[in-house]
Amino acid sequence: MQIPETADQLRKIVTGFQQSRVILSGFELKVFTHLDNKGSTAEKLARKIKADERALSRLLNALCALGLLRKIRDIYFNSDLASRHLVEGKPDYMGNLFHTDHTYHLWNNLTESVKAGTAVKGSEINDRGEEWLEAFIAAMHYRGEHQAEILSKMIYIESAETMLDVGGGSGAFSTGFLKAYPNLKATIFDLPNVIPITKKYVKKSNFADRVGYISGDYMKDEFEGKYDFIFLSAIVHMHSYPENEELVKKCSESLNDGGKIMIMDFVMDESRLKPEHGAFFALNMLVATRNGDTYTEDEIKEWYTRAGLSNVVYMNTPFGTSIVSAEKV
Repeated sequence: MQIPETADQLRKIVTGFQQSRVILSGFELKVFTHLDNKGSTAEKLARKIKADERALSRLLNALCALGLLRKIRDIYFNSDLASRHLVEGKPDYMGNLFHTDHTYHLWNNLTESVKAGTAVKGSEINDRGEEWLEAFIAAMHYRGEHQAEILSKMIYIESAETMLDVGGGSGAFSTGFLKAYPNLKATIFDLPNVIPITKKYVKKSNFADRVGYISGDYMKDEFEGKYDFIFLSAIVHMHSYPENEELVKKCSESLNDGGKIMIMDFVMDESRLKPEHGAFFALNMLVATRNGDTYTEDEIKEWYTRAGLSNVVYMNTPFGTSIVSAEKV
């Protein structure tokens, strides 16, 4: 990240939201999907997406300035980059940008959230609507499916036969571990309105017969069994320190002897300045959740110690996150 040293550099950072908003609005209006392979005039596209022609043409021109569209006479075409990543149905489609778009709106409340010390809008997942939920799970799947294969090679759980994926979302990490470990069976725990979405993603994999489901609130409901491996990816940042302490204790009680728990998240250094993305993500949790935050390695170790777990191991991933694991000896 470039640290500004001049007023011009500072101004460029401050006005960067304009470029982001242009791309997200184009994405939200499905401009790139409609333009793919054929192109269109602003007039025809405006009729198709029910937009104002003059206003849409200004948006398309700005997308040209960003290099995501090309304009030949009066016809707009996708760039190669836009065609690959911003068109629905393409293998590399960045569907996670729908979640980014929702997050953009939440960040408008940052000033008020800093004053209040918590999210002031849209703090409960179940209150955000099905469209938000589908976009959120899609975003997590887009990220998780690309990470799961690498992660399964970094982590050794050869002796594990049962896995609990807490807040498993699309099941991307579960299926990644199932692919790497043929003797493993996974249980995915998530909210009642998430599990039907989870099942749709898992059905597309080759491992549906090795996946079970628990529908409920993992902070309140039972884990329904004992497990050799419990995985929490992008979970602890949604909760307060005391909530995470209680959750880790609950996980410990559900581990078999010799079992392992693994937390993957943005783990901060003691200054809370690094990793840089984690410093911003802490604010993302402030505007988006009631109690969420990022945590340090020592804080996670404290949860493990108080839960009676030992052999704590820390490692970085190639994704900007870190893993802190512990065992039940």
